Amino acid sequence: MISTTVLVIGAGFSGICLGAKLRESDIPFIILEKAQEVGGTWRDNTYPGAACDTESHLYSYSFRPNPHWSRKFAEQPEILDYLKNCAAEFGIRKHIRFGAEVSSARFDEAGGRWIVEIADGEIIAAQFLVSAVGQLNRPSQPHIEGLETFKGGILHTARWDETCNLTGQTVAVIGTGASAVQLIPRIVKDVKRLVVFQRSPNWITAKGDRPYTAGELGWFRRVPLLTWLHRQFFYWRCEKSWPEFVNESKAARKAERNNLGILESGVGQATLREKLTPRYSIGCKRVLLTDDYYPALQQSNVELVTDSVRRIEGNTVVTESGQRHPVDMLVFATGFRATEFLAPMAITGRDGRDLHDIWKNGAEAYLGITVANFPNFFMLYGPNTNLGHSSIIFMIECQVNYVVKCLKAVRRLGRNTIEVKEEIMRAFIGRLGTALQRMAWVASCSNWYKLASGRVVNNWSGTTSWYWWRTRKPKLAEYRLD
Repeated sequence: MISTTVLVIGAGFSGICLGAKLRESDIPFIILEKAQEVGGTWRDNTYPGAACDTESHLYSYSFRPNPHWSRKFAEQPEILDYLKNCAAEFGIRKHIRFGAEVSSARFDEAGGRWIVEIADGEIIAAQFLVSAVGQLNRPSQPHIEGLETFKGGILHTARWDETCNLTGQTVAVIGTGASAVQLIPRIVKDVKRLVVFQRSPNWITAKGDRPYTAGELGWFRRVPLLTWLHRQFFYWRCEKSWPEFVNESKAARKAERNNLGILESGVGQATLREKLTPRYSIGCKRVLLTDDYYPALQQSNVELVTDSVRRIEGNTVVTESGQRHPVDMLVFATGFRATEFLAPMAITGRDGRDLHDIWKNGAEAYLGITVANFPNFFMLYGPNTNLGHSSIIFMIECQVNYVVKCLKAVRRLGRNTIEVKEEIMRAFIGRLGTALQRMAWVASCSNWYKLASGRVVNNWSGTTSWYWWRTRKPKLAEYRLD
């Protein structure tokens, strides 16, 4: 049985960030990655048009700026290359076990360590276990009656088949979220006909994407301070927008007016404009950034259907009203099973407590990082740490720094385990729940931030600067150290 100090699950943005900081701190670690390459969601999502909706210079590590970003909003290949380069530069690849999918993890109280089983049966022991699997890793595909009868091609944006040719095909895109607004403009010119099935319209704002000029790139390369200032500009601009996500705030009403103005000027046909007008508060669903979605929907070969999909009959999509849409291919742009944290791994803590049983009413963790009765267990991009207004990379760095400081505290004090106290976690969850009630995500719409019960389990309730303040260093009085 292999043993290590820290065992990390996942080699995406979170896992690479933690690996860099562990190496810097000279703490032994192994990263388990179920795939054959680093990159996480940026390795898996290769659909046409896949790109980030956070500015490139902010969607990167603060300790590893990239003056070479080719455009304001980087696309998937460039982001994946950045992650591969970071893994190589920080010497992390030699710590990664590829093709190692974790099936279960159990805390051994007698030994004060985690016993982790990989799908192939191998066992690894570690003093500390860190989940870096994130929230966007398991595709969500709706259950549609008769789907098994469909004879054409079926794709999901999160598992794109690059050998599949859409040229000249009649294609149905089911879903109009973040991946759909990127995909549709890229394929509309190639397909014969595009039928877009929309459950509810989105609040859409202008992205303002463009390539950086040669002159700008030259300045970024020659003057590192300018690259840093550029990142700071985007960070504080995003931070300033946080009030827009407070339900019924003045900032939210102003943002709604601005975005309705974009819709009014961008869609000339009244009938289509009516279909695209949201009937819920801005921010309740993820606000989408795009410059070319509205123009794509107005192409002559595109039809926007707002009637719900009822069933599939052979190669025909049938809606609730009985409309029939013959298609050659189905594309699901239906996102991820984001509220099912750590699934399908079995995680067992102190006294045989099953994490998924504890989370049966929704995932929860202190600061989204630690869970009572699960000693030496940490999460990155865990419950209630997603954002609506800024870069998740900032949040990940806050969490990584917090975790590393916890590990160093255990070592410095000569202890073996660290575990957040139950009463501390409960008090935090109570305050968080109260704070979330003022946010747009609890409004009357369905979104991937909350459960059917209405409880928000994905998003943070405040600003990122407040999260940084809360996580700048662990308060050891809040923890049980043995």
